[in-house]
Amino acid sequence: MLQKQPFVTCFRLSKSLLFLPVVCFLVLTGCQPSTTTQPKAPTESYKHTNMDIQSEKHRSTVHVPIELSIAELTRHLNTQVQGLIYEDNDRQEGFKIKVWKRALIVAEARDSLLYYTVPLKIWGEKSYQVLGITGAQATEFQINLKFMTRFGVDPDWKVRSQTVSAGFDWVTKPSIKVANIEIPITGIISRKISENLETFSKAIDKNIQESIEVKPYVVQAWNLIREPRQLSEEYRTWLVVTPTDILMTPFQVDKGKISTSIGIRGFTQTLTGEKPTIKPATEIPNLMIVKDIPKGFQIGLIGVVPYEEASKLAATQFVGKRFDFKEGKYKIEVTSVDIYGQNDKLIIKSGVKGSINGVIYLKGIPHYDAASRTLSLKNVDYDLDTKNVLLKTANWLLQGKFAKQIEQQFVFSVGDQVDEAQKAIRQQLTNRKVAKGVAFGGRLDRLDPDQVYLTPTSLVALIVAKGQIDVKIDGLL
Repeated sequence: MLQKQPFVTCFRLSKSLLFLPVVCFLVLTGCQPSTTTQPKAPTESYKHTNMDIQSEKHRSTVHVPIELSIAELTRHLNTQVQGLIYEDNDRQEGFKIKVWKRALIVAEARDSLLYYTVPLKIWGEKSYQVLGITGAQATEFQINLKFMTRFGVDPDWKVRSQTVSAGFDWVTKPSIKVANIEIPITGIISRKISENLETFSKAIDKNIQESIEVKPYVVQAWNLIREPRQLSEEYRTWLVVTPTDILMTPFQVDKGKISTSIGIRGFTQTLTGEKPTIKPATEIPNLMIVKDIPKGFQIGLIGVVPYEEASKLAATQFVGKRFDFKEGKYKIEVTSVDIYGQNDKLIIKSGVKGSINGVIYLKGIPHYDAASRTLSLKNVDYDLDTKNVLLKTANWLLQGKFAKQIEQQFVFSVGDQVDEAQKAIRQQLTNRKVAKGVAFGGRLDRLDPDQVYLTPTSLVALIVAKGQIDVKIDGLL
């Protein structure tokens, strides 16, 4: 600490007493004695730890659209349904029947239902006894069976289809003649077909439910979302998504596709350090059916300025800088700058020399400016104890521009960190196929400033990146 300089050293006194009044005047007006200020230091304290900031969770939903091409489903049904598909031998009525698929099954979408037509060729044989003549007569004819199916998924992820008959159309009708006498069998065949329509419907549902699996794809998407993604190699920053539950909209059948949307809802966090270890999940929560899936995710990006670095930057800015007060009557020079936190305020410890010697303490509220992407201070003012000391020893400093200039020039850029994080996120959201039938993509829409935190080691600006993540699933067959 600088020692007080006796005011008598400011001037060389003449032996002549005639100059004494002049000397006294100069002493009183041109050479003010310096004073020492040593106010009590504000207590260092913090409301948040670095882990608290990393644990800051942002509710998000990952959108997972699922589509199944009706053409693909129809191809699958045509592959599964081949050749002889039904046979009946009713001895009581003396009637035999065999049914084959005649042509390709055709499907179309209407009113959120899947309608399809199954063209069939039917061979029928009817035993008869006419005018004492006993025998059997066979015939072939064609019909088109019609069905409609509604799709759904149960909470345990099993695909549910509800197929019902929509009747049938005759293409050619059966006809048997014995001795030029027509034997009516159309009614018998119609009844037989009607009796078995429910059996056909159940067979279609069984085939669909055994062929279409949703759960393995959703488990794959669940684990894909949980995989940590590096945002910054330099700052060792990782994006971690912790899913909590799964939402799903009812199936829609439209424009040649059967589609639904799944929303994997959870929390996003930005962690620093080594890559987090995430064990792959084999099970997922039960499904919740909802009308709409909220779209959008939020990621907390962290801009960090350690106190040590902030102190060095501030020292470069202020140490050696001189300030004049009262038109040059008082002067001080900044000799050192140190920074730490007290709850939500940043403390600036400034060493000074000149008209006062010692230290003074100022307080300010940390602020992140989105336009300039900088950390700065608002409402900078002297600490209460410093203010009380200055009121007694250097009231002129309280009325000057020192605190205001500190506020204006106390600025730290975190733009590079934010740019790097944005670039990493956009790279992670690039559309790409990550597995058969699973594609990952998304976009980053905007950055919203959230809050500036003071931790025991750093100023931390939390900026919320908002956008959308899509994990698209198709090709379920």
